[in-house]
Amino acid sequence: MSVPKIVTRFAPSPTGLLHLGHAHAALFAWHAAQAAGGRFLLRIEDIDIGRCRPEYETALMEDLFWLGLSWPEPVRRQSAHLADYRAALDELNGQGLLYPCFCTRRDIADEIARSGAAPHLTPMGPDGPVYPGICRNLNADERARRIAAGEAYALRLEVAKASALAGPLHWHDRARGMIAATPEIFGDVVLARKDIATSYHLSVTVDDALQGVTLVTRGEDLFAATHLHRLLQALLALPTPQYHHHRLIADEAGRRLAKRDDARSLRSLKEAGHSAGEVRSIAGYPDQGDGESPA
Repeated sequence: MSVPKIVTRFAPSPTGLLHLGHAHAALFAWHAAQAAGGRFLLRIEDIDIGRCRPEYETALMEDLFWLGLSWPEPVRRQSAHLADYRAALDELNGQGLLYPCFCTRRDIADEIARSGAAPHLTPMGPDGPVYPGICRNLNADERARRIAAGEAYALRLEVAKASALAGPLHWHDRARGMIAATPEIFGDVVLARKDIATSYHLSVTVDDALQGVTLVTRGEDLFAATHLHRLLQALLALPTPQYHHHRLIADEAGRRLAKRDDARSLRSLKEAGHSAGEVRSIAGYPDQGDGESPA
């Protein structure tokens, strides 16, 4: 059986109704696969069980079908594959790259304040203030004692050590060319928590590899995340797909669309009488039948 040259995916979280920005992202991935005679996958990123809802998963599938998209079954749901992420964590831990972090957000904020740095000089990463390393140098006995005492903790990746082990890394973005990976911009990122057994960064990296995704298409707001994902690929000996970070759909004020903006949800547009073709056009994909993907 031949393997498709291009495998893309659309991977929403069922935490609300899909909006025009989601439509653009799904159609972008769909057209990239169709233009190459490849395959388009749907993945449900539902690891945050506190926010994800079955009714939103049902709604997003109905909306995507209405837009004219289809995908092979079964759909991968992250909540059903926690063992895959646990195995990845075990691999990283075996390389001595993870450590338990017992800090709360308040602990981190207080440590940053105690450092005396002016707020505008506080190192910032794509996910917020860079972790100041409070728990990085705790000795093994202290870590074991606190875990045995039942203290909540997260697992952080020691990024400097991991980067040194991996060596120089690059990835190819179809819109920007060859990119040198600089995962240190994230600092020691959290890869798992007590209440959520994996993180976005870890789960999508593992999922893309296991599903054979060869082209990751996603919004330009996630461009920085690829620096970290490239590092995780190297550490876990996973293949590196190509990437294409596309533009974001914004409202009239130039703000990025959010799920709370119900007026631009696909469900609201449908109920207002818009056809699927009209919504595809609004999302940047008029029905031209040429298989081209707008940038």
